[in-house]
Amino acid sequence: MSRSGQSHILAIGGGSFRPSARYGFIEASPLLRYALDLTGQDRPRLGLLATATGDDADWLLKMYGAFRDWDVEISHLTVFPMPNVEDPREWILSQDMIYVSGGSVANLAALWRLHGLDEAFEEAWKAGVVLSGQSAGALCWHVGGNTDSFGPVLRPWAEGLALLPYSCGVHYDSDPQRRELLHASVASGELPGGYAADEGVGLHYVGTEFIQAVSVREGAGAYRIEHDGADGVKEFRIEPRLLAS
Repeated sequence: MSRSGQSHILAIGGGSFRPSARYGFIEASPLLRYALDLTGQDRPRLGLLATATGDDADWLLKMYGAFRDWDVEISHLTVFPMPNVEDPREWILSQDMIYVSGGSVANLAALWRLHGLDEAFEEAWKAGVVLSGQSAGALCWHVGGNTDSFGPVLRPWAEGLALLPYSCGVHYDSDPQRRELLHASVASGELPGGYAADEGVGLHYVGTEFIQAVSVREGAGAYRIEHDGADGVKEFRIEPRLLAS
């Protein structure tokens, strides 16, 4: 398998999929085309995970359908009631890109560690497999962020895989709890400084370096949040590159 030799992560704040008038279902957005292009493959192998939804079969089916017109080779990995492949590590390493859906990031991380997938994903990332995902599937690659895994009131969570040494904010402009709690968590030191994304925005990292934000929504933004050295934080807006629809 030829890969670029670089380690890419695209962490999406929201907007990986959108309603499809053509099919009455959903379709993959240009954010996922951007991620697939990072593989450098003409027909990339795309691995889907819905661990954060308890491997919900309906959602997996919808994701398969969302790529019906794309030249990709799709498969998926589940852990309920047992792994659906003989060797999950081998499956992960055989993909060109991994996409992780939203849901409960706390449950996702616990299950991944139980099955040794955390180590497999780190190995794959270092080997050049593009890692991507939305919401829980974005938070998981970071140190942590804020999550509704424990109930409708968000809580700080710092049990991510920490491939990226930052906090992450998702759904930043659609959930009024997100910005305030992320600021408070960084100010208190409960979470490190990091990056946040509005709906329709993806955060692109090469290795552990933030490279750029990309968006499918005009006016949507990305943000850098840093401790201010006192008792608060500083937030800087990052203008994303708008992707063609």
